[in-house]
Amino acid sequence: MTAAAVPWRDTKRPLWPLALVVPVLPFAALLLDAWWLTPVFILGVIPLIDVLVGDDRVNPPEEVVPALQASPYYRWITYLFLPAQYAALVVTCAVWARGPSVAAAAGLVLTAGLVNGIAINTAHELGHKRESLERWLSKIALAPTGYGHFFVEHNRGHHVRVATPEDPASSRLGESFWSFWPRTVKGSFLSAWKLETSRHRLRGRSPWSLRNDILNAWAMTAVLFTALAVAFGPGVLIFLALQAVVGFSTLEAVNYLEHYGLLRQRNAAGRYEKVDPRHSWNSDRLTTNVFLFQLQRHSDHHANPLRRYQTLRSFDVSPQLPAGYATMLVLALVPPLWRRVMDPRVLRHYNGDVTKANTKPTFSVRHEDR
Repeated sequence: MTAAAVPWRDTKRPLWPLALVVPVLPFAALLLDAWWLTPVFILGVIPLIDVLVGDDRVNPPEEVVPALQASPYYRWITYLFLPAQYAALVVTCAVWARGPSVAAAAGLVLTAGLVNGIAINTAHELGHKRESLERWLSKIALAPTGYGHFFVEHNRGHHVRVATPEDPASSRLGESFWSFWPRTVKGSFLSAWKLETSRHRLRGRSPWSLRNDILNAWAMTAVLFTALAVAFGPGVLIFLALQAVVGFSTLEAVNYLEHYGLLRQRNAAGRYEKVDPRHSWNSDRLTTNVFLFQLQRHSDHHANPLRRYQTLRSFDVSPQLPAGYATMLVLALVPPLWRRVMDPRVLRHYNGDVTKANTKPTFSVRHEDR
């Protein structure tokens, strides 16, 4: 048999279940009584493995994509994330109810927050699909962070306005994460509410019903938090609120790095050009891509939002991050380091023409970025 006749196979197929390691980490922390294990693994160990393993730029041939898309194997991995996520939440609530030390409590909040923040990525994968089951599972994955409006805003807001100044989830050149955070949290909520209420009013019905995708998602959070408070005492509500902030802040940190400074240009008619692979930062780091269902192949996702994670492609024209999301997330928390690394890359992407970038209104090019 010639090399050309060998059928293509997904060499990452046995690796995809590793995404389930994240919601399993709290159980390892429980056994070891080490509640900083999860944040250290996610923010320290994964970036190190990323460097050691390196990149994977292999794309599936288009002729195998229909079979890959239809395979239930990949779908079930995302489904299994949810029971593990909820079990981890119950375990961390039980530990909180026992009254951990201050250090353990801080690790506990970060543990639950990071797991549920990464679960928003699972919700993201599920929420883009047409199947009703997956869309409802998306809302269930969002419930622990109380960020159910993401289901509306991401699909109908962000994907329409991405890489424009009008998008609250697209960060601007010169904007720090700490400035971006309040802008995107507030702006995304207001946008989601406007989109969903407009949808109901256009159909001649009140938005104040459980058919409202924001309200039914928030209802799931209310039921979940009430059940946990009944099971573990009202004191657990403080823990749930803190971990929720960590969770949705993790999402917003990822949003921050995905489109930093990138801008769709206006065409002759004054409209923004169509979204293409140049409008998202990509990373081909294999390890983080496995843990995040290839979220880092973000350009293809925006160009083809219905493609399932196992079929997403890497493009040469996409601007590339210098490291995986796990590393870049940590870097985003330190604005001087972030700008030193990323501002020159944005400028190079536009051949030094800062007017083509999505810039903070008060942005100025620093000498070292020229």
